[in-house]
Amino acid sequence: MRELIAPLLAWYREGQPFALATVVRTWRSAPRQPGAVMAVSAAGEALGSVSGGCVEGAVYELAQEVLRTGVPELASFGVSDDDAFAVGLTCGGTLQVFVQPVTPQSYPEFPALAESIQSSTPVAIATLLDGAPAPGRHLRITPEDTAGALGSPRLNEAVRDHARGMLALGSTGFLHIGADGEQRGDDLSIFVESFAPPPRMLVFGAIDFAGAVARIGKFLGYHVTVCDARPVFATAKRFPEADELVVMWPHKYLAETTVDERTAICVLTHDPKFDVPLLELALRGNAAYIGAMGSRRTHEDRLTRLRELGLTESELSRLSSPIGLDLGARTPEETAVSIAAEIISLTWGGSGRRLAETDNPIHRPQP
Repeated sequence: MRELIAPLLAWYREGQPFALATVVRTWRSAPRQPGAVMAVSAAGEALGSVSGGCVEGAVYELAQEVLRTGVPELASFGVSDDDAFAVGLTCGGTLQVFVQPVTPQSYPEFPALAESIQSSTPVAIATLLDGAPAPGRHLRITPEDTAGALGSPRLNEAVRDHARGMLALGSTGFLHIGADGEQRGDDLSIFVESFAPPPRMLVFGAIDFAGAVARIGKFLGYHVTVCDARPVFATAKRFPEADELVVMWPHKYLAETTVDERTAICVLTHDPKFDVPLLELALRGNAAYIGAMGSRRTHEDRLTRLRELGLTESELSRLSSPIGLDLGARTPEETAVSIAAEIISLTWGGSGRRLAETDNPIHRPQP
């Protein structure tokens, strides 16, 4: 949704109805995760993807039907043992797609949702998929307020509380709940989509490798900050992809900036006077990933210095050093790929091995 929000908001404001197809649940090796969307306008234009091509045609036809009837539809697409190349997923997965009409009457919460997404303001949207009173109702939730209604006040309050917890984690998923908000009920199926601000990537050390890491960080959807104490190196000309450039001692900047459980910290400074105080602070924080560049000798020297500062073995175990996976990388761009691969592997619980050598599920469930 984040990538499509500008044209979708333009359609909405122009008064052009469109159908919004959203992946709400997947099983096994489905190609797209919950939250993937495809939109089809009344003029027949299609944007986005729900399956990478497997069932786009069928979803497009269903979207046109929803535009004609104005009635939302919940549909499942899987693979047939008899005819794997019929309308279905040849990869063997199954996905469930909710297709809803989007007009000022059916989705009055959409403009405020779109504006929050565009401004990177935390927001979640809860959509009733089935059950009374009517599928397609919405509740927009922010940390401060709510708008819309799924049903009774108690139901709205229960979903609001769940959604705020999911929003804090940046998670998207399915919720079963009673018709009046009962926690043990399963009368209603509700899809909660979280739009938290992009996770942060903090790159310390304005060297050539940092430029490649900043580029791949942006590609992965991070808000990238490059920090270096030397103003001659930390310049917009050298790092055009960075969202933010900071000229400051790294550990001082880290002490005053926001770091949460989704933040990736890449230490590329190659200098103990920068590395050690920065890593001391980072390893005692709550960042998702902390990696440091350097040789194995440099790594051992860092560990000795950090132990002298009182860091525990548990804290030191969080450090990925030397940074990245063993890909045989040599250039800055190849090294950035190895760093990105390590971050992805740790995020989703991957092994870092070749898929051809494993028999585990290709797509891991969200932690």
